[in-house]
Amino acid sequence: MNQHRKWYHSKGWALMPLAVFFLLYLLTFIFTGDLYQMPISVAFMTASLVAILYSKGGKFSNRVTQFCRGAANETIMLMVVIFILAGAFAGTAKAMGAVDATVNMMLYLLPQKTILASVFIAACFISMSMGTSTGTIAALAPIAVGVSSQAGIDLPLMLGIVVGGAMFGDNLSFISDTTIVATRTQGCKMQDKFKVNIRIVFPVVLIVLAIYIYQGLELAAGTQVSADEVEWLKVVPYVAVLIMALAGVNVMAVLALGIILSGVIGLGTGGFGIWDWTKAISNGIVIDMGELIIVSLMAGGMFELIRFNGGIDWLIGKMTRNIRSKRSAEVSIAGLVSFTNLCTANNTIALIISGPIAKNISDKFDLDNRKIASLLDTFSCFVQGLIPYGAQLLIAAGLAKVSAVEIVPYLYYPFLIGFAAIASIIFRYPRKYA
Repeated sequence: MNQHRKWYHSKGWALMPLAVFFLLYLLTFIFTGDLYQMPISVAFMTASLVAILYSKGGKFSNRVTQFCRGAANETIMLMVVIFILAGAFAGTAKAMGAVDATVNMMLYLLPQKTILASVFIAACFISMSMGTSTGTIAALAPIAVGVSSQAGIDLPLMLGIVVGGAMFGDNLSFISDTTIVATRTQGCKMQDKFKVNIRIVFPVVLIVLAIYIYQGLELAAGTQVSADEVEWLKVVPYVAVLIMALAGVNVMAVLALGIILSGVIGLGTGGFGIWDWTKAISNGIVIDMGELIIVSLMAGGMFELIRFNGGIDWLIGKMTRNIRSKRSAEVSIAGLVSFTNLCTANNTIALIISGPIAKNISDKFDLDNRKIASLLDTFSCFVQGLIPYGAQLLIAAGLAKVSAVEIVPYLYYPFLIGFAAIASIIFRYPRKYA
């Protein structure tokens, strides 16, 4: 009997919870054609129950205790605290009008003659400030529709510009979900991951800007995009958070100061009252981050049981069996997060699933954790920015009343960061982190 159980687990059956997780999404897609019909929290709850019931950890109560121990490990709890603070900051800034103020500021400051490049830069800055690609798209997609109508620009092209800029911030922002998960799972500082990441994608930014400037020169002269009056003070919290984060200030201190600064400005300008502020904080935590916090806790517990049953070691053994170099180890990690993202259509969840496995592979082959965090985040954003069934393209298409598939050919930035990430593996770039 014991020999049978040993064989059973040695063949990777400890990964059954993950198989159940992916199977739920496969069945959802087959029967509904829409992956988002399956709530991510329900999928993780089901997989977690399978992990507990299936584990060989003795009595049921012991297995539950071990699950809770995994959910409460230091990395998971640190991620949860950062998610809470990030949600509170995002909720406060949005409630006091920082999003609209930032959009108007970018439209006011950027030159109208290079409107395509200007919209891309605006999307990059706003997504870096907000830390969310979906929020950026929701804010800018209506403006893209207006620009398209005024200037006679192809609407899918304008939406592709907005989505590309949104994915820039999703990949690089210090308060982005993906950045938080990638750095926490790999055990590196956010500013260190940023230094690697920007070296990989900055050439892509320049190439994309050059394309948009060239395309913009063909537009009719005198094209104007109107902006409402800019409330400069309301942009300050985003700018302050960016500067402090780049300066290397602890991310929790950065977010706490951002919450206070947004609240003071909101109260001072009449953007909201004291109780509206507290409600905005609560909404940011519960509505914007609540499910992600719950999923992170369940994922931590599930992976602890999978690890205990030998599943992680088995998977790493299979994935690294033919690996003979650091380059091929990085390729395996890139493939892992890309495949997971294709299956879940959620780059944050893809990182939660693949991050711990990538960390084990990284340790085994002595890879630089800063480079791995950057590759995980970049490949997840590369895939997420291109899949027509992802939230980003669905939001953009829904707001503009076009097909998500029509936008895909114009997604220059997501396409090119994928090629840049692949090149960074092939050519071992940046050298300092190779």
